[in-house]
Amino acid sequence: MGEQHAVKFPQEVLDEYTALGIDLPALFSAGALGIRMDIRILEASAERVVATMPVEGNTQPYGLLHGGASAVLAETLGSVGAMMHGGIKKVAVGVDLNCTHHRGARSGLVTGVATPVHRGRSTATYEIVITDEQDRRVCTARLTCLLRDTDS
Repeated sequence: MGEQHAVKFPQEVLDEYTALGIDLPALFSAGALGIRMDIRILEASAERVVATMPVEGNTQPYGLLHGGASAVLAETLGSVGAMMHGGIKKVAVGVDLNCTHHRGARSGLVTGVATPVHRGRSTATYEIVITDEQDRRVCTARLTCLLRDTDS
């Protein structure tokens, strides 16, 4: 756990975000928190963001996946989708997160899939469905991000 997972980007995309002071590979790993929780982005576009996260190391005292861990995974995926939608001229900032926890997970990996509900000029809303390895829904979340203009 805590191992760095690299997502490959075209050099011109990296250069655009670097000019804004944004470390795109770190953003796609969810930064230090994402590394600590071992979130691994598998697919990323404005239409769909997919990642996995292990249950082990992300549990509450009863041995179940912590609801806060599901929230971190959901906010990460929705934010990445909103950032991809907003493009280089926008920064996505989460303003509302709602999570409903349907069942517990005790082991293995959970997978989160974020898909857009609304993609506008100033906000983007994503639904995030988190499932266990048996494809049972563990959590449903909705994230709305404000798309702020960058300084450049």
